[in-house]
Amino acid sequence: MSKSKHLGVTPPISLDFSDKHEEALADDLLATLKSEGLFESEDERKTREVVLGKIDKLVKEVVYQVSLKHKLPESLARECGGKIFTFGSYRLGVHGAGADIDTLCVVPSHVRREDFFECMTEMLKARSEVTELAPVPDAYVPVIKLQFSGVDIDMTVGVLQQPTIPEDLELSDNNILRSIDEHSVRSVNGSRVTDEILRLVPNIPTFRLALRCIKLWAKRRAIYSNSVGFFGGVAWAMAVARICQMYPNKCASTIVARFFVVLNKWRWTTPIMLKEIENGAGQFRVWNPRLYPGDRGHRMPIITPAYPSMCATHNVSQSTKQIIEVEIKRGLGIVDKIIKGEASWKELFEKEEYFREYKFYLQVNVSSLNNDDHKKLHGFVESRLRFYVASLEITGQFMLIHPYIKSFDHSFKYKTEEEAQRIRAGFLPAEESTSVPESTADGISEASAVPDTANGDKSASTPEHSEPQTDGDDGKGNIYTSAYYLGLVLVKKDRSSADQRRVDLSLPTQDFIRRIKESDSWKSDEDMAVSIRFLRQEQLPNDVFGGKPRERLRVSTSSPDKKAEKKAKKKRAETRDNAEAAELSAKKIKLADAAVPSTSGFTMGVGNNQALDEASKPASSSENAGASKPASMMNIPAPVPLAVKPGGIKLKLLGSR
Repeated sequence: MSKSKHLGVTPPISLDFSDKHEEALADDLLATLKSEGLFESEDERKTREVVLGKIDKLVKEVVYQVSLKHKLPESLARECGGKIFTFGSYRLGVHGAGADIDTLCVVPSHVRREDFFECMTEMLKARSEVTELAPVPDAYVPVIKLQFSGVDIDMTVGVLQQPTIPEDLELSDNNILRSIDEHSVRSVNGSRVTDEILRLVPNIPTFRLALRCIKLWAKRRAIYSNSVGFFGGVAWAMAVARICQMYPNKCASTIVARFFVVLNKWRWTTPIMLKEIENGAGQFRVWNPRLYPGDRGHRMPIITPAYPSMCATHNVSQSTKQIIEVEIKRGLGIVDKIIKGEASWKELFEKEEYFREYKFYLQVNVSSLNNDDHKKLHGFVESRLRFYVASLEITGQFMLIHPYIKSFDHSFKYKTEEEAQRIRAGFLPAEESTSVPESTADGISEASAVPDTANGDKSASTPEHSEPQTDGDDGKGNIYTSAYYLGLVLVKKDRSSADQRRVDLSLPTQDFIRRIKESDSWKSDEDMAVSIRFLRQEQLPNDVFGGKPRERLRVSTSSPDKKAEKKAKKKRAETRDNAEAAELSAKKIKLADAAVPSTSGFTMGVGNNQALDEASKPASSSENAGASKPASMMNIPAPVPLAVKPGGIKLKLLGSR
């Protein structure tokens, strides 16, 4: 490959071909991916093709119906057309069994986005093959999520400024972007970017095998989600494509190995690009950190190759960047061992231990009384969770905030309003069978009573909907819930300081809840609820562990010398605190009143050392705490009925709005 014809913004690093050892590793990688079930069967492939054919007909029917609504003659309405394009993993050819299909629906100018969402949603509801229907019109890229004959579909719409959509329409021409709005540009560019990626890689089969590997690794390590701040499928694809450009003649195993080497050393002041940024038709903004301060703030920029070039990783936060870098470093170490014959590919794909890694978590709960309404709410909350993470990071109180990439969804039947109130507050029935110790090394105790409010107001905790969902004649109602998790690493506190440290999360939390309630996805406080709970690892519900061990991992990165120093320091601290510990152990810890009104709130304490732990023996809620050591106050407007403990970190619920 000559320098004048190379793919990418720089010449290849190496034009060498793979040796027999590398080829053998590639064969082993392929066999491993097949054993993981990443390749669909022939029957599934045919089902997908049939489903796409039906969706194409539905799009044409939507255009026809909307055209009639706009008073077009029937003959012209039939000629308006409409067409679908696939993009994402399906278009790239790296989708696995059961994977969803990203589908772009292109419609003419007189079909407004609102018309399409309304008409398409109604038509899909009428189809017996369609389940799990959830329109999310408020998302960054508005989408309709559905399941059609068992195939998951993410449907977006692009409105082009032309009266008809012919069958031979191609999206590669930049002129189709003239005069269309930003929502349509983002939707249409999904397909354009995918096609450009395939055009810019030197060897498509090698690219596909390497990308399948990286996708599986990213999913198993829980760093595959654009919506919550990690890399999405397109970003991972572009990163792999760039490595393919650097080593155009290497096989997939070498591409994977070099992927970890290059990204581990990558200086993120330089964006990953597959080609130079180009200008095109229209006045669309393209990614340019010299002109736009917002672009300069992108932490791990990976730039799309199709005009107008955008940053596919603009959602990456300070915390998720750290997490991605740690996982890349871990992957590099394992791949080095694979090359030396000291490890297998399966070790690269070991599942993360997210729910065993952190001491503390925030649990974001949303619930609805109607399943269809809840699907809309679920999609909106997921699309806004990253903003909550960003606002928490700004407080400067956390070293790391780790959002989990998926929610845990349930439906429950309830018999009484009290039971419904518990569920809406985040206390799920499955949790009640989980025995949580009254006192732990973290020094937190949870009261058994239930707070009055789930939303900070009484009406939200006692919904009065006129037509509740029922199950037969037993009077039971249904509640649909989704729980999202944020793993927390708090900024270390200087124990020598006698001052009290306050960690106030009330403003970002209240703002997050307010945005949810102001969205079109929010029906009413009577039908929906949102609550945020601060949990220690031992308090996590059983369902997040999937039947696996729930004991927290005790991982240390300290050197032996540092370990010995820490141990000696801890022993000195314990000796110094003996007298204080003896005094504190004789006193009772006052439990917060779990039924306080939202205007008063309650506090939760986290002990800092063993002395405090010894002082935290469970006591009657009617007795008073007898100590007031320096502590940190954390304010958060969410029902968290936990105990008050002197020292460490305290969490206080504030109901003020």
